[in-house]
Amino acid sequence: MTKLSLTIAAALAALSAVPAVAKDGVAERVRADLPGLVAIYRDLHQNPELSFQEVRSAKIMADAARAAGFEVTERVGKTGVVAVLRNGAGPTVLIRADMDGLPVVEQTGLPYASKARGTSTAGVESGIMHACGHDTHMTGWIGAARALSASRANWSGTLVMIGQPAEEITDGAAAMIADGLFTRFPKPDYTLAFHDTSDLASGVVGVKAGFVLANSDSVDITVKGLGGHGAYPQTTKDPIVLASAIVMRLQTLVSREASPFDPSVVTVGAFHGGAKHNIISDEVKLQLTVRSYSDKSRQLLLDGIKRIARAEALASGLPEDRLPVVSVDATGAKATFNTPELAERMRGVMVAEFGAERVANPLPSMAGEDFGEFARAAGPKTQSLILWVGGRPAADLAAAERDGKQLHGLHSPFWAPEADKVIEAGAVALSVAAMDLMPKR
Repeated sequence: MTKLSLTIAAALAALSAVPAVAKDGVAERVRADLPGLVAIYRDLHQNPELSFQEVRSAKIMADAARAAGFEVTERVGKTGVVAVLRNGAGPTVLIRADMDGLPVVEQTGLPYASKARGTSTAGVESGIMHACGHDTHMTGWIGAARALSASRANWSGTLVMIGQPAEEITDGAAAMIADGLFTRFPKPDYTLAFHDTSDLASGVVGVKAGFVLANSDSVDITVKGLGGHGAYPQTTKDPIVLASAIVMRLQTLVSREASPFDPSVVTVGAFHGGAKHNIISDEVKLQLTVRSYSDKSRQLLLDGIKRIARAEALASGLPEDRLPVVSVDATGAKATFNTPELAERMRGVMVAEFGAERVANPLPSMAGEDFGEFARAAGPKTQSLILWVGGRPAADLAAAERDGKQLHGLHSPFWAPEADKVIEAGAVALSVAAMDLMPKR
């Protein structure tokens, strides 16, 4: 039996067992609240909103936090929510949930599937779907807010719970910080969040120390040439040939320059050039996504892209005034780093709560996320952790491994997690983590 098979078998056994109940009754509270939470989830799922348009979603979260006894401020960073619960002396813990949906037409076939449509900040009209599971994040956040408020006798400190807009375009955290998140509200000692995943069985909690999500840079390369008639290529400098050479040479950045022990990705996602069979154009545009973990690796890749584009153009005989223009979008997400000390502490908390069979040590991801910006802005003493919560039926994982089948995952129009299990595990995980960090004094 493979290692993955053993993991799936363990997950199936664990999910069939009776979950552990924390001594403070948090898990019981969340479980009792689950029918109402699932109703909230279905409403959020059916009514997704795009980045910086999360007005309805924010109101649902704000109203739930107020009802639980929090001091609530809305419209922080455009559509963000900040809810504060002061409960005596002790540390400050920030818990984040992201709110925005994606410009995806849902194809899950669920009875509560989204039929919403909207126009993004980029001006593109499309369907909208919670294809990344932010509806489970918001609902788990509400469950945790209720459970922690009801358990105030068992912890001491300040709880700051935020609903973050625009995670999908990695602008929301920066917008909330720029709007005074850490000057108007308590600055955290710890930041916590969870994200659903299609890679773990439903209800399994993943805890990973160190880098868990990548730097995400968007790079545009304008490749210039000298156009002309396709029948007389000798009179031109063909930018399509040059751009193709650049694309091929870029592959060596990862395979021959980057360290295999410091993961990185360079993907050319778009190649635009030319208009007709017999015309050699004078320009090609390339669009790249570049992923890395360390600052050193990020700089190596970005510098290498500029060097390769310039060198290939010179090798093609282009003059200095026709060299490629390389522009880097510096607003992309920076790598998300789980503080090792906090991660190992929370691994113990999760094992005590859920049992060892329901706590995984997943691989890091090259996806991007702006959650890490909160800890960066709060200062070097702030510890940070994002947890993973599985949303895939364990039987489906086992069948996919057996049959060699590729399953739909996050950002797919078919992604439909086992929402009740994600919400329950996420709410309990956030609650017991916060309570462990804010012990009763």
